[in-house]
Amino acid sequence: MRGVVAAAFEDNGQVADLWADVVGRALDRASLVAVDTDGVVGHVGVSHAWLDARQELVDVLILSPLSVRPDRQGEGIGTALVAAAIEAARELGAPALFLEGSPAFYGRRGFERASERAFEAPSRRTPEPAFQVALLPHHADWMVGRVVYRDVWWEHDSAGLRDPELAEIERALGIGSSQP
Repeated sequence: MRGVVAAAFEDNGQVADLWADVVGRALDRASLVAVDTDGVVGHVGVSHAWLDARQELVDVLILSPLSVRPDRQGEGIGTALVAAAIEAARELGAPALFLEGSPAFYGRRGFERASERAFEAPSRRTPEPAFQVALLPHHADWMVGRVVYRDVWWEHDSAGLRDPELAEIERALGIGSSQP
């Protein structure tokens, strides 16, 4: 599985290291794989976070990482893994599943812009359209506020993006930074 994550992100294993650390700290709530005759061809991780709502701190889930072996992308494996992650989150009783990712991809797979539901991203470095949520049956209207990632995300500098990638994404999305 580690090889699939590393190959999908082409980042010298940074995301694979992050996920290994999430698992090592027992913060994972689901780790789902897609397997065929070639072995593991995809993986999705679901881990714990909080929602800092006015009424109380709420346990929520984060979908990350979603990985499909590069030579198998475009075959529906990622779509199936996203659906499986949403179902796993539902079965775990989570009120919401959050992610940072492509609105074009995830928007067609059950996610919507989180800000439209009064959720705030954990980092100002997360482009607003990329911060998304799938609301689940246990969600209540009072459950709104800022999502708080566990320390592991910050220790791996994996909350939001950094320049120059952040600036490139903002340009592509047609949004501007409030920071110089």
